[in-house]
Amino acid sequence: MLIPKLSEATIEHNTSNQSLKRGEAYYLAGHVRNPVLRGNMVQAAVIGSELEPYRITLCFDDTGLGSTFCTCPYDNGGWCKHIVATLLLCLRKPAIIERGQTLEQLLSSLNDAQTRELIEHLVEKEPSLIDAIERYVNLSAISVPSNQRNKTSQRTLPIDPDPFQRQVRRILREAVSCFEDEYGYDEEGDTITEELLEVLDRAEEFIAQGDGNNALIILEAITEACVQDWDDVLEYGIENSGIASALNEAWTAAILTAELTAEEEIDLQAMLEAWQDEWDCDFSMSLEALRQGWDDPLLLDVLEGNVTGQGVWAVDAPDCARDLTLIRLQVLDRQNRDREYLYLAQAEGCSQQYLTMLTRLGRIEEAVEAAVTEMTSVEDALALVESLKEQEALEQALKICRSGLNLPGHCHYQLATYMTELAVELGENQVALNGRIKVFEIKPSFRDYTLIKEIAGDSWSTLKADLLTTLKNHQSFNLSEAKVDIFLYEGLIEEAIALADGLVYYQSGLIQRVMDLAIAHNPNWVIANACRYAESIIDQSKSGEYNIAIKWLEKARAAYLQTGQNLQWSAYRSKLMQVHSRKRNLMPMLKNPDLD
Repeated sequence: MLIPKLSEATIEHNTSNQSLKRGEAYYLAGHVRNPVLRGNMVQAAVIGSELEPYRITLCFDDTGLGSTFCTCPYDNGGWCKHIVATLLLCLRKPAIIERGQTLEQLLSSLNDAQTRELIEHLVEKEPSLIDAIERYVNLSAISVPSNQRNKTSQRTLPIDPDPFQRQVRRILREAVSCFEDEYGYDEEGDTITEELLEVLDRAEEFIAQGDGNNALIILEAITEACVQDWDDVLEYGIENSGIASALNEAWTAAILTAELTAEEEIDLQAMLEAWQDEWDCDFSMSLEALRQGWDDPLLLDVLEGNVTGQGVWAVDAPDCARDLTLIRLQVLDRQNRDREYLYLAQAEGCSQQYLTMLTRLGRIEEAVEAAVTEMTSVEDALALVESLKEQEALEQALKICRSGLNLPGHCHYQLATYMTELAVELGENQVALNGRIKVFEIKPSFRDYTLIKEIAGDSWSTLKADLLTTLKNHQSFNLSEAKVDIFLYEGLIEEAIALADGLVYYQSGLIQRVMDLAIAHNPNWVIANACRYAESIIDQSKSGEYNIAIKWLEKARAAYLQTGQNLQWSAYRSKLMQVHSRKRNLMPMLKNPDLD
């Protein structure tokens, strides 16, 4: 098995250095167990720090890795070490991955009665599955035929709002129970908004199908239950801002998707205004969408192609103007109203949406030409480059990269990375070098440093000095590892020592790496610091960390021997054993012959 367009470089790009190293260690230690390929999905168990192994799921398609999932609680950005370990196994030892049946193949062997029995058994084991089943049944009962999707909203049989209202009330009721529990409520574990957003997802699915009317029914059920029962959780300090903001966006999208009579519009306005006052929240965007609809004269003028500087607002635009426009564009996109989409995006200054839509429509050169005046941020450039890459317009994408790096914004690193990759693919070696240098300037790494050296040729000596200056002056957080790697690679031991002096205890791995090379260069620094770290552990009787203290002492011993101070080391070690003779867990470690 080979996962399409996935390499170790891709893994490195999507994970932190720490997760990458730990994932490599897990893989090498054989912690990835029972890997199974089921269609386009790889599943495995990874032995970790808990009694139960972590479960990994990797889903991929012809374009590469689509999604990853791990049951561990890791939430620090990028892939966790368990996912990394599993991916490394997929890439390096694909032959050991067993072939298993897909869900479709498994279910095809069951008759209706057996399928029903299976579902009942699963729900008995995991009662929360009943919510997912109810959701599926509600959606299936009134789903929009595929040939009617993306058209103007369709009138369908109304959905039953009661299950949604019950679910919201259950979420709030269970939260109150947690608050009243004798152990109290862990605010960091507050999942009220998260669970409510999952209920809200159901309304958004209807909106995506073009069924705004049923989405409104669900939204009314959710909002009414929240407004009526929120006081129960409010007294425990739970704010409504997160769910209220999401509801405001969903209401706006549903209103702009639904077919409403004049009477329904009046009723909706009254409800939203009443909820807004009672719940102390902001539904102004929903109310503005209801007021403006699709029949506002200025809006109609723009949608017909009369794009002027005035836009769609007769007076000063409201605070929600841009967010409302973006939701309108989403609706127009779902309904395949491409021409109106472009007119509105251009009129309201949504450059990113305007340029990417031109690209999606195959109007590549027009998009690139318009980008000269339309792009205002590096984010605009990045979105356009990604769209051009999807259309395989690589030369044009490279052109946008080069110009986009001069724009303000916060994603220059991603754009510079794209520029480098595109230049390599197109054989533009000098552009690739410039891109790699830009990447290093934004976020220095040992990998980029060595890659620049490989492709710099005769200009390396000059570039090396510039890169080292950039590295030394860079103040970004979390660059210690890159700096240590590069300083040690270049033999800049004193620079590495100066950096190590500023590191904290949890970065002991980096400090010890500096010590390994500093033993021959500055053994006295190693002795002073290694002994200090070891003594801080021993003096505090941290028995669980005595093994770490011994590692520090091994560094100190090597430095003593490097300077010929064998007797001094023996005396220091003997003093430690004398002072801490009552620490029974420590003494066998200090007496180990490896410390002689």
